[in-house]
Amino acid sequence: MDFSYTDEQELLIDSIKEFCKRNLTENKIEEMYKNQGMTDELIKAYLDAGFGLMGIPEDKGGIPCDRVTLGILTEEFSHYAGCVTPFLNNTLAMRDILDFGSDEQIKQCMDVYMKTGKPIFSLGFSEPGAGSDNASMSSVTVKQEDGSYLLNGQKTWVTQGEVFPYVLVVAKDEDPSSKNREMSMWMIPKNSKGLTTSPLHKIGQQIMPFCEMYFDNVTLTEDMRVGEKGKGFYNLMKNFEMERCLIVAQCLGCAQAAMDDAGAYVTERSTFGQTISHYELIQEKLTDMEIGLENTRNLLYKTLWMMDNNQSVRIESALLKRYGAQSCEKVASEALQIYGGLGYTTETRLGRIWKDVRGHQIAGGTDEIMVYIAGRQLAKKYARN
Repeated sequence: MDFSYTDEQELLIDSIKEFCKRNLTENKIEEMYKNQGMTDELIKAYLDAGFGLMGIPEDKGGIPCDRVTLGILTEEFSHYAGCVTPFLNNTLAMRDILDFGSDEQIKQCMDVYMKTGKPIFSLGFSEPGAGSDNASMSSVTVKQEDGSYLLNGQKTWVTQGEVFPYVLVVAKDEDPSSKNREMSMWMIPKNSKGLTTSPLHKIGQQIMPFCEMYFDNVTLTEDMRVGEKGKGFYNLMKNFEMERCLIVAQCLGCAQAAMDDAGAYVTERSTFGQTISHYELIQEKLTDMEIGLENTRNLLYKTLWMMDNNQSVRIESALLKRYGAQSCEKVASEALQIYGGLGYTTETRLGRIWKDVRGHQIAGGTDEIMVYIAGRQLAKKYARN
């Protein structure tokens, strides 16, 4: 086992650190949270620095790299920024269109992305009654006599759904019942007649607002379909494992930022004539926090390495998502606790980090659904026959 970084990965980390130091100061981050968005200039700068091109095929103008390197990019950017940014979502969105879109759709999206650093669409997958239970989606398209389709239904938690001009939607074909697994993906203009939105207000991750979307007899045409008819559910499942890895990488980077702050603070804060680093309870917190970070990091990069080597990670990605999200939230919470009353104010970034990380115990599959996914597979793995 080789735990060292390559020379290229070391250079990548140095570049990320310098980019964040220059472009993501605390004052700028606070402004972005206040405005609920990142400036177009900063998003383009991220692309121009090469970060936004990583993982995109070379023939599409990108910089190919392995999944381990994408994990490093995601972790270290969150670490040095100390916040959740939209770049992970942008990467995941572009991955969907590159994997499943037609040549025309890919060109349409890549032309804009290469100019702006932003995808042209948000992701409309979850529904009020179908979050982790994707089979219970009720949004449905029905084919009309003229060959068009009518879409009816509702999507929720659509990140930046009111920002981007299109939305990538998964909806059932013809039959909305839970037994129907025939679904298709569609890229739909947000200004389509019958499509309306309503904002939702999160407690964290304020740079990326989300909304609900309502579809009332929205007309779709065949050229809006993304991928094969009826394969939308399988397309959705295909990228979930990578999404969960990168979500944990983002959590890990934010939690490491919290650890950086707390670890330094204990050597500076004095009570009863000595720094609080001398107290065993504080030492215990730091020890358990570091264990959580290291275990998450090891499991993350093992899982990404397995994916790079074409090994199944159905169990590992679920274990990672459950353990990593919980551990990183615990690290952020304990960092806040170490700061005491000061941590519970807006004078430090710890409250923001904790709220950002806490959301990832839900996003990409809840802690509970990870047990459902991994538990069934573990029973099969350890069966005696």
